[in-house]
Amino acid sequence: MAEGICDKVAIIGMGCTRFGERWDAGPEDLMIEAFVEALHDAGLEKKDIQAAWFGSCFDEVNVGKSGVPLSLALKLPFIPVTRVENFCATGAEALRGAVYAVAAGAYDVCLALGVEKLKDTGYGGLPEFSQVLGTRNRLIFPNITAPGGFAMMATRYFAKYGLSADEGKEILAMVSAKSHANGAKNPKAHLRREVTVDQIKKAPMIAWPLGLFDCCGVSDGAAAAIVCRADMAKQFRKDPVRVKAMQIALSSGEELYTSHWDGTYVKSAVECAARAYKEAGINNPRQEISMMEVHDCFSITELVTYEDLGISERGKAGNDLRDGFYNLHGKIPCQPDGGLKCFGHPIGASGLRMMYEMYKQLQGKAGDRQIKDPTIGLTHNMGGFPSMNLISINIVGL
Repeated sequence: MAEGICDKVAIIGMGCTRFGERWDAGPEDLMIEAFVEALHDAGLEKKDIQAAWFGSCFDEVNVGKSGVPLSLALKLPFIPVTRVENFCATGAEALRGAVYAVAAGAYDVCLALGVEKLKDTGYGGLPEFSQVLGTRNRLIFPNITAPGGFAMMATRYFAKYGLSADEGKEILAMVSAKSHANGAKNPKAHLRREVTVDQIKKAPMIAWPLGLFDCCGVSDGAAAAIVCRADMAKQFRKDPVRVKAMQIALSSGEELYTSHWDGTYVKSAVECAARAYKEAGINNPRQEISMMEVHDCFSITELVTYEDLGISERGKAGNDLRDGFYNLHGKIPCQPDGGLKCFGHPIGASGLRMMYEMYKQLQGKAGDRQIKDPTIGLTHNMGGFPSMNLISINIVGL
């Protein structure tokens, strides 16, 4: 009978580039930058890696559909390299492949690396979605945009829970202000300036009620992880981080084609969280989770995710924000590194970048952002729209 991967695999090395407008570097340079840090962190040599998983979403601006670019850039010694793509969970998907391969006993040591060079596209946001879904997307979703789709979630949330426009926008602004305060402490973040709630509320509107500071930016970056069997991890370092759960859930279509879903939550996130908690042996996430990195593509996404993960009660996440529950020194800090809001979202790298923060925090190596005595970290990626999406949730601990 299947028993999951809890405590079978450990992360023994991670690397992460500085995210931003990296005009100085191509995707190969970014891959090398993240890999060299991970290899040094693990105390390994290149020859110790037995297989690799490579995450990259947009072929047009990156390096094609195969694993060859990773092998060439890193000069890997003729080992298997698998290229993966799964929308905004692409980096997490690369890590899942490496972890599952080790848990299955196929390899002892594997690499996961994700990269994206989005500033080269010339778009202010993500490249047009028909590039990803094919020309068919123009017929199904001819006018949809990511800000528009999530703005509708925000207005529906306000209506369901009786929030006035001012109250709702105040809560959303608190989400972003928190993340900017954290990102200002992070030398690898793209945006490193604190922003006040008042500034956020007065910013130019993108798709009401989402203003400029409610939306994450676009950037370049790469991140990498080296994993091994948990029973051999302390051969490499004294403070490995154990993988407790890795789950992915995709929309079935019922949100879009039935009347069961009311638009104020992400059903696949609820299902994914339940499976992840079961795999990790977590019974009360509000009490047991130490910290989180969630997919804050928009401030409303983060707000709803608090509730989808079972941390805040439905309709009460705003109360927790006001109480400082998700602040850096609150009960469950969320986005301690600044999140997508401060890093931007180079899709292939984001999931691994989130894990990099959990890894450093658990080892007590997060500098000015260090959380006191964390034991369990959770990362959450969302790809797609509120009504049609995929969710990746990973849990790690000491």
